[in-house]
Amino acid sequence: MIAIIDSGIANLRSVEKGFARAGFEAKVVEDPRTLRDARGIVLPGVGAFADGIAKLRAAGFDEALLREIERGKPLLGICLGLHFLFSESEEFGTHKGLDVLKGKVVRFPAGLSADGGALKVPHMGWNTLAVRRPAPIFKGLPAEPAVYFVHSYYVEPADPAVVAATTEHGVPFTSVIWRGNIMATQFHPEKSQRVGLAMLRNFGELCRSW
Repeated sequence: MIAIIDSGIANLRSVEKGFARAGFEAKVVEDPRTLRDARGIVLPGVGAFADGIAKLRAAGFDEALLREIERGKPLLGICLGLHFLFSESEEFGTHKGLDVLKGKVVRFPAGLSADGGALKVPHMGWNTLAVRRPAPIFKGLPAEPAVYFVHSYYVEPADPAVVAATTEHGVPFTSVIWRGNIMATQFHPEKSQRVGLAMLRNFGELCRSW
């Protein structure tokens, strides 16, 4: 079973249905103790960083998640779930993250655009990934797959070695990270049709073999 963390900050059913379409059992869980028996963990999230991390900690998922990461269990972060893994976020003030990965979450700069027009924020819709490193979730995918984004903030890792893919939206930004058992995407694989389904399937295979 793949555990999808319910911290009250995501459309969890779409993630659950995405895994079902990929052929894997995934279940939304509200008790952090259930993470220990899961074969893999998904950390989704939408909305504001401060509210999200507070709900995660209040439910006790922060400590449970860190323990399972240390055990080497596969983890997939999605959108705000990616942000939570970093040291801090600059969204509406400075807020501490889980500090699994060093770095910070920043907003798209105002007014930047490659064609001279106003940069649209939030970054919403389809865009391509420039794959930098062969993360396991990329298995069988082209070098520049198209995926679906909805976000105004992105991560700036302190260690460039964790960057698995980047995307351009006025500026280049990190769209996928990978370090060992940890993978996370700025986009929503559950909304990214065939490509996203392939990524969920690849992650599910990792969980099955853990």
